[in-house]
Amino acid sequence: MSTADPNFEADAAREARRERRFTRINAADKWFQVLGLAWITPILKAIAGDNPKAQVSEIWRLAGVPLLAIAGFLALWAALAPTVQTSLGAIPGPVQVWHEAVNLHEDAQDKAASRAKFQEQVATLNERRAAQGQEPIQRAYTGAPSYYAQIWTSIKTVFFGFLIASIVAIPLGIMAGLSPTANAALNPIIQIFKPVSPLAWLPIVTMVVSAAYVTQDGWFAKSFLTSAITVTLCSLWPTLINTALGVASIDKDLVNVSKVLKMNTYTKITKLVLPSALPLIFTGLRLSLGVGWMVLIAAEMLAQNPGLGKFVWDEFQNGSSSSLAKIMVAVLTIGIIGFLLDRVMFALQSLFTFTNNR
Repeated sequence: MSTADPNFEADAAREARRERRFTRINAADKWFQVLGLAWITPILKAIAGDNPKAQVSEIWRLAGVPLLAIAGFLALWAALAPTVQTSLGAIPGPVQVWHEAVNLHEDAQDKAASRAKFQEQVATLNERRAAQGQEPIQRAYTGAPSYYAQIWTSIKTVFFGFLIASIVAIPLGIMAGLSPTANAALNPIIQIFKPVSPLAWLPIVTMVVSAAYVTQDGWFAKSFLTSAITVTLCSLWPTLINTALGVASIDKDLVNVSKVLKMNTYTKITKLVLPSALPLIFTGLRLSLGVGWMVLIAAEMLAQNPGLGKFVWDEFQNGSSSSLAKIMVAVLTIGIIGFLLDRVMFALQSLFTFTNNR
């Protein structure tokens, strides 16, 4: 009676565990790429023992080179900034900008504490009034918004405008892609209004909102609606165009199959058109969100609506010794948020669409 080699069984078990480990790493790599963290994969593979020399080279390409480029940019910025003199002094370098970022963070914490103290005082007052049988009072906090509050205001505004743009653009794009007649009708409108600057839309939107939205206690402030509608008018075109292109590019064989199966319009759109056109639709959505974010900052600056754009303009008008550094903090914040918004849309695209690799 023969017995199995214990060494062989141990080697086979180790190899099986190794294969399972690499399978999990490869599965996680798809999401690392979506999140912009592809450099984590070669680190995990190197730890798992997969050709460490090759993985070190990959780590250098994915993480080392970008970090080196950022370091070079910061060094060049630090060297050249003091040589540029403005009416407010020299352009601040990375160290000064970092110090202002820390100051803005501390100021936001102080304002949050002040707001919490105010709300606590109002709550205490209302408790005393309730004990005396009196009606509670409502008092709004009137302190200046913190830097984080202005960031949150801008994010809410751009997502609201982007949502309205998507609700309008996707159905119109599907209609234009399915019907040559609808495409002929929409094309002149797209070509005329797509190049219009947000600075041209803003005065019109401001007057329309002021005339139509006359209530003082509505769900939205007029400034919020003005900025959001301006974002909508400028950001719906990339989604509309890409949706129409995606729908029009559907494989003709699939269209013929839908005719053979006698699909109704709703089933054809939900089961055939949207799944086939989703990659281009999401490309349009990513472009629209990027355009909307840029438009919003310009609209907030021009209309003095709450948000990051107003923060930049106020600091420009302030003219203090720290204004330039604060403006540069805002510029970096705008860029980082724009990158994160694109990553969010890319992650959603990866969830709902399929590629040759997934």
